[in-house]
Amino acid sequence: MKIINIKTWVLGAIVLASASGCTSELDQYNQEKLGGPENFYADFKLVVDPLVSMQRGLQSDYQLYPNLSADMFSGMFSTASQFNGGKNNMTYYMMDGWNNRIIARQQDIFNYSINMDNAAKNIYKGIDFKGTLAVKKILRVITAARVSDNHGPVVYSKYDTPNANGTTDFDSQQNAYNQFIIDLTSAVNDLQAIQNSPATQNVEDKSALKKADLVYQGNMGKWAKLANSLKLRLAMRMSYADPAKSKQYAEEALASSAGLITENEDNALISVGQSELSFIIYSWGDCLIGAPLMAYMNGYNDPRLPAYAIPATDTNPQINGKYIGIRQGIDLLNGKSTYGGFSQPQAKSANGDYFSATDGKMKLFTAAETWFLKAEAALRGYAGAGGIQADYEAGVQQSFGEWGKSASVAAYLANTTATEAPYVDPKNADNNIGVGHPELSTITIAWNNADSNERKLERIITQKWLSLYPNGPEAWAEQRRTGYPILFKVRQNDSGGLISTDAMIRRIPFTVDTKNSLFNYPQALQYLGGADTGGTKLWWDKKP
Repeated sequence: MKIINIKTWVLGAIVLASASGCTSELDQYNQEKLGGPENFYADFKLVVDPLVSMQRGLQSDYQLYPNLSADMFSGMFSTASQFNGGKNNMTYYMMDGWNNRIIARQQDIFNYSINMDNAAKNIYKGIDFKGTLAVKKILRVITAARVSDNHGPVVYSKYDTPNANGTTDFDSQQNAYNQFIIDLTSAVNDLQAIQNSPATQNVEDKSALKKADLVYQGNMGKWAKLANSLKLRLAMRMSYADPAKSKQYAEEALASSAGLITENEDNALISVGQSELSFIIYSWGDCLIGAPLMAYMNGYNDPRLPAYAIPATDTNPQINGKYIGIRQGIDLLNGKSTYGGFSQPQAKSANGDYFSATDGKMKLFTAAETWFLKAEAALRGYAGAGGIQADYEAGVQQSFGEWGKSASVAAYLANTTATEAPYVDPKNADNNIGVGHPELSTITIAWNNADSNERKLERIITQKWLSLYPNGPEAWAEQRRTGYPILFKVRQNDSGGLISTDAMIRRIPFTVDTKNSLFNYPQALQYLGGADTGGTKLWWDKKP
């Protein structure tokens, strides 16, 4: 069922008034809510405000999603909090009341999108907001792709057009991905058209975007790069499920005149003001660093480590002052009193604190990801991807630059021996992962042309995963698609046999809210092609 919020209702009333010629009501609304007609039209608030809300909405209810799901499943984060008595998402007991925020957030964001469309069509008649609406289209793709990467089938292309009986149809994940590519390509074209127009043209469009843009401050060329880079990301996500289209779409992105995000100055970071992680981590103490992330970084003696995590404060000399994470899916014993002194996450980049309580950033896409995508594309023989080793090393270099560690990158890339460190849990030795354990990776850092293609892929994706921090949803998606990096499996599995400990969680089931809504759940179940559990693989999850 679509959640029609107050803002949607108010705008609908305005549009109706406008269409019926009731200008007095519209004038009154302008005066009372928007500061007068001159502000209403000059600032384009009914286009600007929803676009701002779409961007900010990507981090709303962050603890429920993605922190207590995708963030944890990615291996980057963990918790010492015994939610639901220690039986929850982290132990594969799916928490319906947490997971319902995945689609609820999409509904909020998509309803803001409808507001924009209605305002552009009915309030600001005669003004072409092509560029601003292209940015809105990109945000819709980002939002829906995350929903799809969690659930599989997603309400996307039909969201704005319910059936006559009130139900709204899903897209299969395969069809959704193809539509995402179409929409991103369209957005690139529209943004380039406006970017290349004379300064005296499309003035209103450029002005509206500049007021609304929390990422690039109105730079349409950079938004086009982001859209094209997202196209490359989604193309590579399809690599096992549809190799032909993966190659086609990736090569289109690699050849596009829009370019890709290849330098950190073009990184896509939403300025969110207060990062919700600032209070989840530092005020509530509900989020700590993941054991796999610390094991890799400790083993590699990774210079980015102090930017990613805070040394542990536990008084135990085996823990205090060290970088140590918590393994997911374990018996937390007495919760925070046992594990609360392990390392906390942080994100101190070269350009500011992503988890700041006043000037936080939400990471959408960075230059490092582009280079690792290119490295994998080159490994698969895609045209225009460049050299595998050069791309791989550029990815590491850009990541080090993002975190202010460029001076250390040459030595890091030359390291031929370092591997993931064994994991030791001083609180419970049963959680240890020792040398020779199959859940401990042996992949090294330095490029080796003599390696098999599979080992080269593991090296690329492991370093890509490290660079994606703190973007848990993207890291979890790539880990499921490729199997890398190798992560620690849960020790406590409360799924009742619905999720395999060895195969690990593959998706998040639809929640009761969706099943009881006007979204066509039986259709989604048909598209899913399996049981609506966390053990069913998504369409793109096809690696042999």
